[in-house]
Amino acid sequence: MGLLDEVGKIAGAVAAVEAAEKVDPGAGLLTKGVAAIAGFEGAGKLEEVVENKEEEKKEEANDAQAADDTSSQT
Repeated sequence: MGLLDEVGKIAGAVAAVEAAEKVDPGAGLLTKGVAAIAGFEGAGKLEEVVENKEEEKKEEANDAQAADDTSSQT
């Protein structure tokens, strides 16, 4: 998933630059660069949060299944 993660980050950077251009059509190179970095990092953090939530859901499902298995044995 490394390549897909990087594609997501790049998409975040592009979206942030586009948003900066919409807000300030005369945005300079520095503004666009900062927006690109923020979008890149933001997309990476967002992916981490989503992955953590998915892992938590899997753990909860496993715990619930384990609880069901133990309760059915008694």
